[in-house]
Amino acid sequence: MERNGGQENPWDERAQAYRDSAPHASGPDLDLLVAWAGPGEGRTALDVGSGGGHLARRLREAGFAVTTVDPSAGMWPDVICRAEELPFSAASFDVVASRLASHHFADAELALSEMARVTRELVLLEDLLFVDERVEEAETLRDASHVRAYSLDRWHELFAAAGLEVEAAEVIDREVSFSAWLARCDCEGERAEKARKLVSHRLDGDSYTSTVFLLEGKKAR
Repeated sequence: MERNGGQENPWDERAQAYRDSAPHASGPDLDLLVAWAGPGEGRTALDVGSGGGHLARRLREAGFAVTTVDPSAGMWPDVICRAEELPFSAASFDVVASRLASHHFADAELALSEMARVTRELVLLEDLLFVDERVEEAETLRDASHVRAYSLDRWHELFAAAGLEVEAAEVIDREVSFSAWLARCDCEGERAEKARKLVSHRLDGDSYTSTVFLLEGKKAR
């Protein structure tokens, strides 16, 4: 599929940092998403908010024919679009997946309903889990494009509203470098210091505990 042209996006200049990011390139969370997707031979997958392309890479290695979408041209997606406006017909893909992107979606409920619309079988979602308002404030200080992290209960409600039956759920604590976490979004100076204070209860030296959830949703028949 041809890559479409698009307007400049603040994420374009961060793209290489996310392609190079170790926490995004591997981990038990990524392994679990790929395991949930199942065998890829003869099946198609859509990666929504594909970012640095790590989930798409692993799905391709599993045998899937993968299409990537992202609003940032710098992330090199196959199609430049928002998650809330997927330009595909209903039931276009066997699996639709999104990893560590939905906290940036302007309307997470609409984005999830779009993912449910274009899948035939599964929606796989990983994102930040809501911890507390201090973490939310720190996330926004670090990156103004952060919209909101939600509780697992809220995501279960959204899956049900989108016609998806939750088949499996997992919560994982990921230990990441706090300084690298700040650097990926060019957060420095007073903003960085304030963010550090806000998440001091999640820090051990430079090790930052970032909690994510994973949900496997099956399309209701």
